[in-house]
Amino acid sequence: MKCALVMPSWLPEDVFPEKTARAQANYWQPLNLLYMGACLERGGHEVIFLDGSFLGHETIINRIKDFKPGLVGVYSNAFLWSRAKKTASDIKAIHKGIHLTCGGPYPIATREKCIEESDFDSIVTCEGEHVIVEMVERLEGGRTLEEVKGTIYREDNIIIVNSQADAIEDLDSLPMPARHLLLDPMLYLPPPGNYKRKPVAIIMTSRGCDMHCIYCFQPGERRIRYRGVENVLQEIEAVVKDGYKEVRFLDDTFCGDYDRAMEIAREIKNRGLDISWYVSARVNQVDEPLLRAFKEAGCWAILFGAESGVQKNLNALKKGITLKQTRKAVKAAKEAGLVTCLPFIFGIPGETYAEGLETIDFAIELDPDIANFHTLTPFPGTELYENIDKYGTINGDLENFTYEGTAFVPHTMKKEEIEELRSIAFRKFYSRPKFLLKKLLKMRSLEDLKVIKRGVKSLFWILFKGDLFKARRG
Repeated sequence: MKCALVMPSWLPEDVFPEKTARAQANYWQPLNLLYMGACLERGGHEVIFLDGSFLGHETIINRIKDFKPGLVGVYSNAFLWSRAKKTASDIKAIHKGIHLTCGGPYPIATREKCIEESDFDSIVTCEGEHVIVEMVERLEGGRTLEEVKGTIYREDNIIIVNSQADAIEDLDSLPMPARHLLLDPMLYLPPPGNYKRKPVAIIMTSRGCDMHCIYCFQPGERRIRYRGVENVLQEIEAVVKDGYKEVRFLDDTFCGDYDRAMEIAREIKNRGLDISWYVSARVNQVDEPLLRAFKEAGCWAILFGAESGVQKNLNALKKGITLKQTRKAVKAAKEAGLVTCLPFIFGIPGETYAEGLETIDFAIELDPDIANFHTLTPFPGTELYENIDKYGTINGDLENFTYEGTAFVPHTMKKEEIEELRSIAFRKFYSRPKFLLKKLLKMRSLEDLKVIKRGVKSLFWILFKGDLFKARRG
């Protein structure tokens, strides 16, 4: 069967402030869709991927019209839901016989609601690699989706809920993501300054998380499933062979198994793989020996979820870390020679404006190479969303659910205070003479110059446009 996998069309200006959008936009390789594409191809099906990060809505609809697929799978998170619905309705207008299915965090969290308010014929409520292959096989045979675990579907205007599918335990059994379906690997880049070499491949070496942060959506059990070290190395070797120069590991808990993380680093070094890499880690799961091993294996940067400079607010998030651990991890990373990247959050339940200022001071004390200042977002399916009245109020519609829009306001703050804290944080952190001098001294290439130029432009708008982070909706 011909299958089309679709990311709905969107623009950076839909997420970020218009004046800084091009310097902030993230274009990740959509691994979930690429894994499903690989599984469908392994099953003998013809697959195309249409990425609305780079294709306009009308172009996507026209290509589907020309391709004539039997199934179209659309990805959706909360922010993309209105666009996913529009994509579905316009595809149905082409041919009512196309089976439309939707997967991603939003349908997994909201389930029947997605079908009730859209033209989708089904949704996938779990990891989709095995489910979508079974769906296509049944549709090819003229059968319904009865008993296809992990799906909810519409039949004769009746919504039928099948039992949930089990999580995929043997991640090594999955084929490598079908990166050949991408438009152009050079398009998929993190923001300027967040990569060293291009093109950049996204790799996940595990799935799941065993922590309980109130803002993180993790379906099913809170646990981690790991790929084997050899399986991970085979993928790294494959992307190097395909011409990728950098890898960004997207795991929630890359260092959850310390020995495994160490082994991956040592094997990258021992095999002489010409790849630079960037990784995320929890501050309570690293030490200097591990971070030095990362550096020796080509790792150049590490992201730690610092989130807040007030312990009470870390506890409110159920983050499971301490300020002392954050200080220690950042210090160890710097001593290992790694670039440090720290995100912080404003609008935490129970947080006050004064405590937000303390977080800004903490960020300046830590002095990472890159700091970002987000808003807390109540994604459907999270503890925050399910207990919203306890924690605060939702502000605006789903298109505000981006970490950038002020989608949540705790009982202890005002929306305007959160927006003001973001503006103060970016201004105070990035306008420091010490920080600016450090950036200039580290400039080594034309790419570094471009990063500084974009950073200065963004700083100008932050300094002189006081309402830059004001929510446009709600």
